[in-house]
Amino acid sequence: MKKLKANIKLQISKIDQKFRALPLKKQHQYTLYFFIGYLLITAGVICQVWYETSKSKVKYNIKHIENSLLKHQQSHTNIENSLIFLRNKIYERNY
Repeated sequence: MKKLKANIKLQISKIDQKFRALPLKKQHQYTLYFFIGYLLITAGVICQVWYETSKSKVKYNIKHIENSLLKHQQSHTNIENSLIFLRNKIYERNY
């Protein structure tokens, strides 16, 4: 893994040296081209998401969020109550 990291750092430094060796005008052009490419990819992804969501006919029901912890505690108390009831019934003595 260390060799891989060292190799990647070496390759990046070589590319950086080549880029810095270019004239300043070329550096600006390359930076502009990469930025335009990034904008085109971003616009494409946004258009694709917009198209996919507009094509979908699924209607979502919006409901209040229910706290599952409260549900769990309520069911837990019901179980405890029934266990206490059963325990009392089992140990109940008939005189």
